[in-house]
Amino acid sequence: MSQLKEKIQESVDAIRSKANLRPDVAIILGTGLGALADEIKDKIVLDYSTIPHFPLSTVESHHGKMILGRLGGKNVVAMQGRFHLYEGYSMEQITLPVRVMKFLGAETLIVSNAAGGLNPNFRKGDIMMIVDHINLLGDNPLIGQNDESIGPRFPDMSEPYDHLLMSKAMQAALDLGIRLERGVFAAMTGPSLETRAEYRFLRMIGADAVGMSTVPENIVAIHMGMKVCGFSIITDECFPDSLVPAKVEDIIRVANEAQPKLTKLMKTLVERV
Repeated sequence: MSQLKEKIQESVDAIRSKANLRPDVAIILGTGLGALADEIKDKIVLDYSTIPHFPLSTVESHHGKMILGRLGGKNVVAMQGRFHLYEGYSMEQITLPVRVMKFLGAETLIVSNAAGGLNPNFRKGDIMMIVDHINLLGDNPLIGQNDESIGPRFPDMSEPYDHLLMSKAMQAALDLGIRLERGVFAAMTGPSLETRAEYRFLRMIGADAVGMSTVPENIVAIHMGMKVCGFSIITDECFPDSLVPAKVEDIIRVANEAQPKLTKLMKTLVERV
């Protein structure tokens, strides 16, 4: 057994000793988006500090809890807070929770984040469904020894976000009367925000939104055969010719204001998975 698989198994064993629930769906709640956790019924809440090999969330608005319970008629496991490369964690540490959720039984991953809007048609508070991504992190969680029992050496990434899940999400948004944009998400390391020139570059290469997460989690989910659907809340407008300084408190405020819409959408999507 590889060292990675040993770590996964130790984490799984610790969780199952406290919550013997096999989830259908895994959920990652990003910056300012933790309220969906309040919708989970019959829940068991575990601090990351109680799970072997889990890092600790160091970012404001990331609560650092794993929640298992029922949502939309499904068994779910949710991460209320995630980890980032800029916190000093390795790619293996950042993505370990996704692997653990898969080994707990989840076959579907729904991920959310807060992102800066690059598409001139986007405005603060819009919800964008991620249709593809660009990895500009300068790293990949699959670099190094590969354990074939976890996933293939060269996973195909032609459909990183599942077309059927996207169709269900679009129909759910239509039924709920929620405007749902679609676009390409670019991942940068942070923690500094981008310059005007970098925003121009990102838009030129086809990105509609930019953030500091999600892509590593997606890659390991695809590596393990999971189906993924992703959403970004556009929390600031990154238009080079009209750029104003961004404040973290404003980003969190916009995410909180848009949160009820995304919570409804994600809950409905879980019901339809």
